[in-house]
Amino acid sequence: MPLPFAILLPVLLAATLGPTAAAATGGGGPSSGDPAFLPPGTRLERVVDGAAHDLVFTEGPAVACDGTVFFSDITWSHGPRGPSGGFRAGHILRFDPTTGALSVFRSPSGMANGLAIDAGCGLLAAEGADRGGRRVTRTDLATGRAEILADRFRDRPLDSPNDLAVDRQGRIWFTDPRYVGHEPVEQDARGVFRLDPGGALERVLVPDGRPNGIAVSPDGTLLYLAIQEPGERGLLGRAVGRRMAIERWTIGRRGELREGRVLVDFGGADGADGLATDREGNLWAAVQRRDRPGIYAFDSEGRERAYLPVPSPTNLAFGRPPTDDVLWITADRSLWRVRVGKRGWHP
Repeated sequence: MPLPFAILLPVLLAATLGPTAAAATGGGGPSSGDPAFLPPGTRLERVVDGAAHDLVFTEGPAVACDGTVFFSDITWSHGPRGPSGGFRAGHILRFDPTTGALSVFRSPSGMANGLAIDAGCGLLAAEGADRGGRRVTRTDLATGRAEILADRFRDRPLDSPNDLAVDRQGRIWFTDPRYVGHEPVEQDARGVFRLDPGGALERVLVPDGRPNGIAVSPDGTLLYLAIQEPGERGLLGRAVGRRMAIERWTIGRRGELREGRVLVDFGGADGADGLATDREGNLWAAVQRRDRPGIYAFDSEGRERAYLPVPSPTNLAFGRPPTDDVLWITADRSLWRVRVGKRGWHP
C-alpha cells in the first residue's frame, strides 16, 4: 500500500495511450530503456476506469491460473461512505480479460491490499487495518471457501499485512508495516514475515523503515523488499527518518535472510510500492516518485533497464501463459495492462 499522499497525485490518462502520449499527460517523460524490456510501440491500456466504477484506491493485482485478474479496492475509513452512510471495508474485484467483465469477488474484503496466487491456484490476500482483518488469508477459487493462514505473532495480533509473495517452496513472505488505521499497534516492530507450508510463522527481518512491496527471485535465492518510510512519528512514539529504497536480501537454506544491501536508493524522492520478478530474475517496480512516476525495470544488480510512465502506480503482476508477457498494473484508481518484452515468473 502506498503512502496516503499518493491518493492526491493529480494525474489522469486517457483509456489507451502510447508511451509518448502517456508521458505528456503523466508528466514522467517518455518511455525509455532496453527494447528487450519495452519493445518499440509498447502501449499502455486502461481496462478498468476507476472513476466509472466508483473505485477508491486500487492495489494488489494477481492473475489466477485461468487468467482471471483479481485486484483490491481499498476504501479507507476517511474515504467515501457506502450508499447507506456506513463504512466500507474494501473490495476484491474480478476482471475477465476475455469479456472485459468486472465483478465484485468479495465485499467487504477485510481491507485486502496485496494479493497473490499460490501453486495450488488459491488466492492469497494481505488484509490490512482501518476496519480490516489484519491477517493473511487463502481462498479456494473453486469453492469460494477461505481460511486464515496467519493473524497473530507471539500471541499478539498482526498490525496491517500489506503485501505478499510466494516462493518455489510454497512459503509465503509478507510485510506488516501499518501506515493507516485506528486500531492499536500490537507488534513491537514493523516486520517481514515468512509463513511456512506447515503453518509456522517467523519474523525474519525488522528493516530500517517500513517494509512495503515484496518479491522473490525465480530460483528462490533472493528476496526484494521495498522500503517506504515517510519519515514521521514512528512506532511506539519513536521518531523515524524518511527512507525510500529497494533492498535485496539473500535467502538462506533455512529461510533466513542475510547479506542485505540497498539495491535502489530513491533518495528524497517517493519510492517503490509493489514489486514483481520475471523469468530471467529482473525486478519490476511500481514507483511513485512525483517527478517520474511509473513502472521501472531493474536487473538483479539494481541497474535501471527500462521505464514506462504510469500515473500513481501502486502494484503490478505478470499474466499467465500464453500472455505472461503482459503486466497488469493498478494505478490512478484503475486497472491497466501493457505488453512488455519479458515473461513473468509464477510459483
